[in-house]
Amino acid sequence: MDEGKPRAVSGPGEGAAPRTGPTGADGDFLLGPPEDRASGAKRDVSAAADDFELRPPGPRRVGVPLREGQVPQDRPEPPQDYDSSSTPPYGVPGPWAPAPRVQHPATTTATHGTAVPTPPPVAPSSVPPPHGLPGPEVPEGSEVPELLEASEGRGTAIPAPPADQPSPSPPAPATPNPWQNYDPWAAVPAPLQQTGAAVDTVGARRRRARRVLLTGALLLALMAGGIGGVVGAYLERNGMGGDVVELPQAEEEPAGRAPGTVAGIAAKSLPSVVTLHVSGAKESGTGTGFVLDERGHILTNNHVVEPAGADGEISVTFQSGDTAVATVVGRDSGYDLAVVQVSGVGGLRPMPLGNSDSVQVGDPVVAIGAPFDLEGTVTSGIISAKERPITAGGESGEGSDVSYVDALQTDAPINPGNSGGPLLDSRARVIGINSAIRSADDGTGSRTGQAGSIGLGFAIPVNQAKRVAEELINTGRATHPVIGVTLDMDYTGDGARIGTKGSGPAVTEGGPGDRAGLRAGDVITEVDGRRVHSGDELIVRTRAHRPGDRLRLTLERAGRDIRLTLTLGSSDGN
Repeated sequence: MDEGKPRAVSGPGEGAAPRTGPTGADGDFLLGPPEDRASGAKRDVSAAADDFELRPPGPRRVGVPLREGQVPQDRPEPPQDYDSSSTPPYGVPGPWAPAPRVQHPATTTATHGTAVPTPPPVAPSSVPPPHGLPGPEVPEGSEVPELLEASEGRGTAIPAPPADQPSPSPPAPATPNPWQNYDPWAAVPAPLQQTGAAVDTVGARRRRARRVLLTGALLLALMAGGIGGVVGAYLERNGMGGDVVELPQAEEEPAGRAPGTVAGIAAKSLPSVVTLHVSGAKESGTGTGFVLDERGHILTNNHVVEPAGADGEISVTFQSGDTAVATVVGRDSGYDLAVVQVSGVGGLRPMPLGNSDSVQVGDPVVAIGAPFDLEGTVTSGIISAKERPITAGGESGEGSDVSYVDALQTDAPINPGNSGGPLLDSRARVIGINSAIRSADDGTGSRTGQAGSIGLGFAIPVNQAKRVAEELINTGRATHPVIGVTLDMDYTGDGARIGTKGSGPAVTEGGPGDRAGLRAGDVITEVDGRRVHSGDELIVRTRAHRPGDRLRLTLERAGRDIRLTLTLGSSDGN
């Protein structure tokens, strides 16, 4: 049969009555050339404009499926007269073209690699109606496209493309249609969910489950680590027990302090205080000093630098830790003062000097020194007394090694090593030089008790120290005011008695005492209206003045009180 001829298919058609009786019980129709309505003759099918029509088929051909319960019957084929170009009757072989291969629809890969079948697009006009229902009406004279016979066992007709047109390209993948016709050659579709989406395979579900478990484990580990860290820090700080004691504490305060406080005084004064380490041929020691000027002069006690002698070494350590070698400028044992000097040191901060005559008992004071070589030690107290006559450095009356000091008494702790350090007022000004302490006695009177502070410290008034320091810096020696008499240091009565026996005259001829009218055996009881009880005390009162100062003396002579005035002389100190 020519490829341009129409082919017959099985299926219902609109406008034809089903066959009845034994030959038309299945209700099938045949598509054939139209007949002439008037004469009943067949029209010529060679004209392209002629239409086709559905008409009842002839006798059942062999191979048509039987209905349930129907018994196959062998019937003779009736003679048929048909045109070679028309559709042959049922059961008669005709010029059939081989059936085309079944086109399997393209598949698309859904999520997780599952194949989803994609149905081919079907034109609405070519979709046949369900079996037994009337199809769309074909208008007379219209062109009916050539149809391809469906695969065996399927009743769906699909149009064949015209010969003069190329085969259409495969349609684009479309959304899977769960109601598409069954195709036994198609890939087995994946099970569908209610939404129509593909269901993951068992392996995909297992992999997803493993990922979910792994992610959950990581999150749980992170949360456990964070919670454990917080709990551990809390327990480390506050302890394990429920009855944890947490004491209240004040907030941190600014580092600065008011100038009048002990901390403020110390902060201002410490850069000017130095520690002296002295070593000599026979002994060594430690003491304190403070800077007098930017030229490197440092004031300290004589008994601090005395162990160095003529060939010893003195090392000065500043608060910054810098160390310099010092040399002795001058020293005086009578006042227990000495001046040393360092060279090649910059940035020195001189300590301001106050006025010891303005000090009152009860004024607060601060002492700075290096007790027992603990440099930079700060202690505080008050002025316990003024003009306290003391002797230090030896027994009284034994010569120049004894220091006679009209001292300021303080209860600020002063210990060995504080010697030479400053005693400061509330404005961080020097009012005294710490020089002596009264140590505890062991009760035997031997004075062998442990040296240490018992609240009885003594400082040289700064007014006296200033004069002596200036003389030591300028001349290398200090001058002492003198009366010009020899005292009887063994006298046990009240007052200071001028000696009667000795290797020399009791009253120096032409001296200040001689000019004032003093005689041997006179007992001096007052100096400037203040009571004098011993010879040491008279010396202390005298050395509290400068040479040339005038003194008002009260004395006893032959049972009478005599008052006179003298002008102090001068002598070089040793």
